[in-house]
Amino acid sequence: MEPTLPDIQLIAILPEMILAFLACALFAADSFVPKENKRQVGYFAIGALVLSGLSTIPLWGQEISTFSGMVSLDFYALFFKVVFLAISTIIILISGRYIEIERINMGEYYGLILFATVGMMFMPSATDLLSFYLSLELMSMSFYVLVAFMRKDPKSVEAGIKYFLTGVFASGVILYGIAFLYGASGTTNLNEIATFIATQEIGKSPSLIMSFVLLITGFGFKIAAVPFHMWAPDVYEGSPTPITAFLSAGSKAAAFSVMLRVLINGFGLSTGSWWPILWIVAVLTMTLGNLIAMTQTNMKRLLAYSSIAHAGYILMGLIAATQLGFAAILIYLVGYAFMTLGAFTLVILLCRTNHRGDQISDFRGLARTNPLIAATFILFALSLVGIPPTAGFVGKLFLFNAAIQGGFYWLSIIGILNSAISLYYYFKVVKAMYMEDPPDDLKLSFSPGMKVAVGFTAFVTLFLGLFPEPLIKAALTSVKIFL
Repeated sequence: MEPTLPDIQLIAILPEMILAFLACALFAADSFVPKENKRQVGYFAIGALVLSGLSTIPLWGQEISTFSGMVSLDFYALFFKVVFLAISTIIILISGRYIEIERINMGEYYGLILFATVGMMFMPSATDLLSFYLSLELMSMSFYVLVAFMRKDPKSVEAGIKYFLTGVFASGVILYGIAFLYGASGTTNLNEIATFIATQEIGKSPSLIMSFVLLITGFGFKIAAVPFHMWAPDVYEGSPTPITAFLSAGSKAAAFSVMLRVLINGFGLSTGSWWPILWIVAVLTMTLGNLIAMTQTNMKRLLAYSSIAHAGYILMGLIAATQLGFAAILIYLVGYAFMTLGAFTLVILLCRTNHRGDQISDFRGLARTNPLIAATFILFALSLVGIPPTAGFVGKLFLFNAAIQGGFYWLSIIGILNSAISLYYYFKVVKAMYMEDPPDDLKLSFSPGMKVAVGFTAFVTLFLGLFPEPLIKAALTSVKIFL
């Protein structure tokens, strides 16, 4: 009997193939672009992202499982692919002026952003533990280099080493979890694992317990949840500011996208076994993140602890373990991506030669010199706190509602109290902008890309707060795969 080849449908990974091919072309072409025309490399990278996004249009409405069940194309995967492409486009828009100031090699920088995006795009499509791990490593290896890209800056090098060591450790922990799960079930396919677990009691199987604990630990590192958050503040502060934004918005969303696949598709039939652990992690994450953020004077560290706290809010949807809870995660991730990208963009605006502009004191008097930019920051701050009419309010409303409907009343109360606490440290920046005198050398580093990024992120943050229906429908349609 002749062996049969697996059914491979390359159209399921068409956006990733296009982006990977163009990333390789970018690396090759960069060598022939004169230094005075290096901005063309950035335009090429944006074109690659746009072309990859356009290639998703004929894929909507299709459901394809290929590569022997290792990769799936469905509404959920496409939802996140578009989000990741949008995030990466904004990152490149805000990078142009910054990398000129910091004298960063554009070709390598943009190429690694594209490869990180390819890894992120594969993650929500992964329906096998092996394809999930490979996509995670592709994303992570790109970030290891990007974080330490400013080789002459000791903080960037330190951040790169810390991120590499913690990232490798987290990957190793996840791999051990995969090994235990494979040893218990005899398969790495998530659907087959779910079928196996449905016939077992996790509490009576040491292998399943170990696999779950190790996977949760690994995911905890990737989303910077307490007590696995130690790396985030130093890495966020030392990284190039656009990469800090990329980590906060893109990497976190990618980790949650695959975390849902693994925990719901793989362990979904035993949600009652793991929600107490996540309940404790969520409370510690949102509370510790907000309390430590109150003491920060560096904007990147403040936003790092804010990012940790937001991971705690997002975990509420996973704890609820309902269609509403899963949809709330997607709604919040989209809103959070744009409001945090906008906040980091304003930090980059204050960057200039020999001055990073990432201290809260650098925002002094901004309302007098640039009132529109100051008002835009208030919009992002309101959204991060969760005040209407912003995207952050809609996201938190759905998360808290999902927790309440699931019977997690105390978790909702703790989440609301933490949101109130966050108001203090965001408005420390507002106080500096409106109630303090500007320094003599206050200058904003505008570029066309920065203007587009600020305008677009502000528009989306406000639009999703006023007209959230399209996003809500898309999120609810995406999570039907978990029913």
